Amino acid sequence: MSMNRRQFLKNSALTAGALSVTGSGCTEQRAKIPSPFAHLKSVAEGAAPITVEERQGRIEKARQLMRENDLDAIYLEAGSSLVYFTGVSWWRSERLLGAVLPQKGDFAYVSPAFEEERAREKITFGNEVRVWQEDESPYKLVAQILKDRGLQGGKIGIEETVRFFQLDGIRKELPGTEFVSADAVTAGCRMVKSPAELALMQRANNGVIAAYEAVFAMMEAGMAQQEFNDLCSQAFKAVGMRGGAGVQFGESSAFPHGSSKPQVLKEGDIVLVDGVGSVEGYRGDISRTTVFGEPTQKQRERWNLERKAQDAAFAAIKPGVPCEAIDAAARKVINDAGFGPGYKNFFHRVGHGIGLDTHEWTYLVKGNKTPLQPGMCFSNEPGIYVYGEFGVRLEDCFYVTEDGYQSFTKQSPAIDQPFG
Repeated sequence: MSMNRRQFLKNSALTAGALSVTGSGCTEQRAKIPSPFAHLKSVAEGAAPITVEERQGRIEKARQLMRENDLDAIYLEAGSSLVYFTGVSWWRSERLLGAVLPQKGDFAYVSPAFEEERAREKITFGNEVRVWQEDESPYKLVAQILKDRGLQGGKIGIEETVRFFQLDGIRKELPGTEFVSADAVTAGCRMVKSPAELALMQRANNGVIAAYEAVFAMMEAGMAQQEFNDLCSQAFKAVGMRGGAGVQFGESSAFPHGSSKPQVLKEGDIVLVDGVGSVEGYRGDISRTTVFGEPTQKQRERWNLERKAQDAAFAAIKPGVPCEAIDAAARKVINDAGFGPGYKNFFHRVGHGIGLDTHEWTYLVKGNKTPLQPGMCFSNEPGIYVYGEFGVRLEDCFYVTEDGYQSFTKQSPAIDQPFG
């Protein structure tokens, strides 16, 4: 691109000023301002959303898992699991919006009364919506749904992210009812992705890479972290995604999730970027580490070691292999090179599950003996962090196949070539 970062930021400010006074001419005025992201294409355009039929299949699988785990029903509040099964997206607040899925029968919902019509617009599965006024208890309504189905005194699964005040309120209305984890049902369904989910995740990862490439080309000496982050946010919008990225320069790259000290980019700095974008709610999560300028021998050697660890993790992936073996493969490379033992310089697990949530079941970590299955999706992100020097992390997401794995992205080939 011919425009550098400072020119873009200046033009953005001019655009904002122009739009504030031009009113109806804002679209025309905006078109006159060049953008370094104008060449980016939307990865969301043409994306196929999850169908009603697929969600119905998820509900049937949930019922099967309820039977296998002796659960009479599960309770969900607003969040990704509610989206997964019903397609109902709702923000969380102090007001309860929840749903009961019984082992037998349709979904039933509890909604604030003033939100009833909006809730009904979103609901596809089931048509029972019980509402509560501001001075009434929503917990009584959840309890009554279970009572009406003869489930009082039964075993009810609670989705793992349901907040305590909701569980506490519901169980006080149902003495003698057993409340247990619903993980066997919710995680049991969500851990293995369908072809439609994988396709959306592929788009999301494509978008993150495209946004990164555009922003990396705009790096300049003197750039502050927040400037880089702001450019990432704009690039993500340009590729049609929600999301953003954080960057760490120099010594702050040794903090896996960043230092509180402000950093300004200078020649020779390590640049570690970690960001997430989504398409139809499905996430892409990528980290790239490069250097601004010519890398030193130490930077290059440590980056190469990190890549070797990531390769070792990929090589260990096969259906049936326990999750912990993937972490062990990467950790052995790093620890054998003198950065061990344990978590000394590789602070975290090698990977997390990913889908509708950036971090979801299950995890590639020591002690997790869950066998890999085709369709499971994870990040592969070993790291080497030395305080006072710098950190290196490479993160690519993948899914397990019948005979190995498929990465959503190409790995970085070299420290000065962050994109494959």
